[in-house]
Amino acid sequence: MKNQKMYEADDKMISLIRDNYDLLQMLGSFGISLGFGDKTVKDTCEDNNVDTYTFLAVVNFTINGYGEFEADEKISIPTLLHYLEASHAYFLDFQLPYIRRELQESLDERDSLAKLILRFYDEYAHEIRRHMKYEQKTLFPYVQSLIDGQTTNDYNADTFSKHHGATDKKLRELKLLIIKYLPQDGLRNNQLTATLHDIYENEVWLRQHAMVEDHIFVPAIRRLEQLTKQNDVTRNISDMVFKNGMNSDEALSDREKDVIIALVQGMSNKEIADHLCISVNTVITHRRNIARKLQIHSPAGLTIYAIVNNLVDISSVKF
Repeated sequence: MKNQKMYEADDKMISLIRDNYDLLQMLGSFGISLGFGDKTVKDTCEDNNVDTYTFLAVVNFTINGYGEFEADEKISIPTLLHYLEASHAYFLDFQLPYIRRELQESLDERDSLAKLILRFYDEYAHEIRRHMKYEQKTLFPYVQSLIDGQTTNDYNADTFSKHHGATDKKLRELKLLIIKYLPQDGLRNNQLTATLHDIYENEVWLRQHAMVEDHIFVPAIRRLEQLTKQNDVTRNISDMVFKNGMNSDEALSDREKDVIIALVQGMSNKEIADHLCISVNTVITHRRNIARKLQIHSPAGLTIYAIVNNLVDISSVKF
């Protein structure tokens, strides 16, 4: 639910936290320490060498979507860069391992489905890590070079936007698989429910993080490119809206089930085509339809679906 309040520099920092406890992690990423008493946002930011305007821009945008940043020259790019770098460190070094431990403790690892769920999470974590490492290795140094007044012809904000794809697809799948296919005893159910809550919070954090990058950081980079390269960069930020698949309850055809079975057995597209006496293009079309109907895109997710829907015997699956 949106807070509907536009926070200002003279508001007390404790008021922001009281109204929105999820800002606590944001404070850490900005480098703002706790123990600020009854100081205002401005005083607290100044005490921690944080640009007040940029801090409030991120806070108000994250909470309520307030802000138009395409022509906002007041945004401090060094402050924003530090915030994003620290956010990455928090997520990669703390949040991902923490959720992994929670999930492991809430599952019976002797259960083959549990093993698949953990493997699925590891695939998700790998994808997120790869995504963020790309930004740390390529985007952040590029922005720092712009801050330092250096230019380059082989990278720009538009290149980043094209690579900045949705990263929460596997997270949505993970929630779906756990909720649908992992009934547990009372204790494990409570543990799993608590873990799911944290996964949902994770999803919100990732979405907000991506929004800040898309709607505040990328426009700021473009303005910096204009200043350092003296050229007109007028293209809009790439559309990052993830298009959800159609109704997941749409029934699979018999041929689509055959394709799932073959995929679970480790066959390539060509092997499936030969096995089912169809063309490779037809196999690819079936796979797209399967992903659209089930909203499951990974081999691990399809394996779990195939097992619980009796398409394959669990004893025939290699773990």
